[in-house]
Amino acid sequence: MRWTRRKFGQIGLGMAAASLMPRLAAAQAADGIIRAHGVSAFGDLKYPEGFAHYDYVNPAAPKGGTFSTGGGPGTFDSLNPFILKGNPATLTGLTFDSLMDSAADEPDSMYGLVARSIEYPEDRMWAAFELRPEATFADGSPVTAEDVALSFNIRREKGHPSFRLQYAAVTGVTVEGPHRVRFDFDPNAARRDLPMAVAGLPVMSAKWWEGRDFAASSLTPILGSGPYRVESADPGRVITYALRDDYWGKDLPVNRGRWNYQRISFEYYRDRSASFEAFKAGKFLFNEEFWSKQWATGYDFPALARGDVVRETLPDNRPSGTQGYWFNLRRAKFADPRVRKAIAICFDFEWSNKTLFYDLYTRTDSFFEGGPMEASGLPTPGETALLERLAAELPPDLPEDVFGPAYVPPVTDGSGRNRRALREAAELLDAAGWTIVDGKRRNAAGELLEIEFLDASSAFERITVPYIRNLERIGIAATNRVIDPAQYRQRMDDFDFDITTDRKVMSLTPGVELRDYFHSSSANSPGSDNTAGVANPAVDRLIDIVERAEDRDTLTDAVRALDRLLRAMHIWVPQWSKASHHIAYWDIYDRPEVKPDFSLGNFDLWWVDPAKFARLKDRIGG
Repeated sequence: MRWTRRKFGQIGLGMAAASLMPRLAAAQAADGIIRAHGVSAFGDLKYPEGFAHYDYVNPAAPKGGTFSTGGGPGTFDSLNPFILKGNPATLTGLTFDSLMDSAADEPDSMYGLVARSIEYPEDRMWAAFELRPEATFADGSPVTAEDVALSFNIRREKGHPSFRLQYAAVTGVTVEGPHRVRFDFDPNAARRDLPMAVAGLPVMSAKWWEGRDFAASSLTPILGSGPYRVESADPGRVITYALRDDYWGKDLPVNRGRWNYQRISFEYYRDRSASFEAFKAGKFLFNEEFWSKQWATGYDFPALARGDVVRETLPDNRPSGTQGYWFNLRRAKFADPRVRKAIAICFDFEWSNKTLFYDLYTRTDSFFEGGPMEASGLPTPGETALLERLAAELPPDLPEDVFGPAYVPPVTDGSGRNRRALREAAELLDAAGWTIVDGKRRNAAGELLEIEFLDASSAFERITVPYIRNLERIGIAATNRVIDPAQYRQRMDDFDFDITTDRKVMSLTPGVELRDYFHSSSANSPGSDNTAGVANPAVDRLIDIVERAEDRDTLTDAVRALDRLLRAMHIWVPQWSKASHHIAYWDIYDRPEVKPDFSLGNFDLWWVDPAKFARLKDRIGG
């Protein structure tokens, strides 16, 4: 999976179905201005003004102890997550507050954090925030409207290119008083999600940035107002955050029962095998397992047998997102969708799942897998109406009919002898002009059809190498290349690859993030998350319709139509998913009785149990 900056400032938050929870609408005054303690895409709020805390927290959770986790491969050489340059450390969002906080048991609701209230007209032409006078940065200086304005403007002028793309519809920010700031939006843009988008911006200190170069990669911690501060940073090895005893917002409703660890530490390892060995030895204490073989065969070590380590599978009700091998459509050899489809159907998921994954996964079919936005079967009348409106802009050479059943990859018997799919792939390549010459696929110009799978980890080699053997059987010259994470990051930012593995997180209220994933405006913007380089007018139009949807039914139809079109374009080779968290941890932690549907909560909701820690303290940290 790519190591990116996406979804900065949110830690495992997700979306929920609107029909599953009670609702309290925000108040609208006689002047037509909505003034509220929270905001959501369609105006629905679960928690009333003055609520005590989120339902899923333990407000009496004890404070103290350390949460430590690890991963691999990866590295960091910067503490600035807002720019293209450098590799930022994991979890820097812990040091920042945003204007509002996302609830983990609602689709898209946000409640006041630095801002105690929000105002906006019914047409959402602007959004104004009233800041809490008591909000302070870690150095004790107050958080002001000037700081909020700086935080937006400096990122737009000097920050990561994806910020400018996602917030292009914000026309300006105005300081209306020491504690009041207003954002104005483009009247021609989709504005449904813009109040939430600006409400989620991390707030930085304007004074702190005086005399400093925002665009420079640096290991100096940026001054924030969040619950944690950077305690220590050893580049490429470990970063540790310490809970601020003087954190100004600890008693707010959105924070009560959260941020319970005295320290949070993330350790870096050269690969997942080294990371797992460190976990078994108690060098870090929490491990979410993403390697199926490890989960099925590796958890037989002494600490687990003694009961010192707990192993659990917890439900994950978030949409599973979209993971796959992504084609680089910027390269001419992938221009024909028949070529992309041919390469895709050579991947034998059933064999991989049976032989390599211990049948722990299901095949991903959709870009919105595991949620109500996933297209299936024939299009609904609403989907059909949208697609008919776009008929003239649909790509003319699609292998699939978007008005027919949604495309799903072929299913094999798992034997590894998928001759039918290989024959179909060969026929598609022949039709696309890539014919066999001396055992290799060449086009009319004599160019060889060769592809390189690029990755930053060797973990996928056992999956990719058998896939390559299938491709070689039909004359494609394919190789797998693993490079170091820093070089991989640079090549991804420059779109210098043929095929790579990536996963994109999707929500149940899709919106502006789709521009970064699939919109033509991001196709050639360095560092964007438009991995495939999708640049199609029909896709652009559907994204615009998604952003402008005024109710969830319209939103669902538009997203499903987009899903159908993207699947028919064959921009990726879908991989696999699971609706669960595979976790193991040293038995010093406890957690609330109720897990929110859309967050694991291990960073912000769990806590260290003093009695459990006392039992194991001599066995951990070795």
